[in-house]
Amino acid sequence: MASQALTTSPSAPDLRPAFRACVLIPTYDNPATVAAVVAAVRHFVDDVLVIDDGSGPEGREAVAALGRAGLAEVFHRPENGGKGAAVKTGFVRARELGYTHVLQVDADGQHDVSQIPVFLAAARETQDAAIIGYPIYSETAPRGRLFARKITNFWVSVETFSRRIKDAMIGFRVYPLAAVRGAARCGDRMDFDIEVVVRLVWDDVQIVNLPVKVRYLTAEEGGVSHFRMFRDNVRITWLHTRLTTIGILRQLARPFRRKTKR
Repeated sequence: MASQALTTSPSAPDLRPAFRACVLIPTYDNPATVAAVVAAVRHFVDDVLVIDDGSGPEGREAVAALGRAGLAEVFHRPENGGKGAAVKTGFVRARELGYTHVLQVDADGQHDVSQIPVFLAAARETQDAAIIGYPIYSETAPRGRLFARKITNFWVSVETFSRRIKDAMIGFRVYPLAAVRGAARCGDRMDFDIEVVVRLVWDDVQIVNLPVKVRYLTAEEGGVSHFRMFRDNVRITWLHTRLTTIGILRQLARPFRRKTKR
């Protein structure tokens, strides 16, 4: 009788807050593209949060104009701190505004934003999961970038002892805000996108990988890269050195953690 009572009792209520997502767009000096990206995003989502990471006068004004027009909630960081710093500021602002999830989109117009409904549907279905894009490149992709991504993705598989992340560098992804409360420890610049997904895997957050088309814009189209070849490659190399060391130590400590849980 006891077992029958257990099987017929109602399931525990879901105490999570109702799903509420916004699109988060970090930007630094993208005056030629940020307005078009916001306009494209708003075909699918009304709630858009733009974080200006200390842009120069032209970039700052382009973001301010979006706020004045009511097309986005905007926030201006007083000085440039890096992409990671802008995204982390966005996490804080999104929580203050009552959102449970953010879908990160870069401001340079590279991402196929028509995939936003697909990513948000996956996030709504599995609300504790991070939905991470992996790129389907057009012929515009520089070969050097593709090679560098393969190296990073190899090291991420080493750091996580898994293949759970198909691509660790793309800036098109949905974060459950509850899962990234520890994001402050992640890097502030181009290393952020890599480190945060590795730490999500370490925290046993479910990962869903979905494809998204990516194209590189020409300079005439407003395409601009803030990746600094020497500085950012050194930073990413140091990141992989740290994460690989921590990942190995975590694996070595697993038997002891299991014994502690018993």
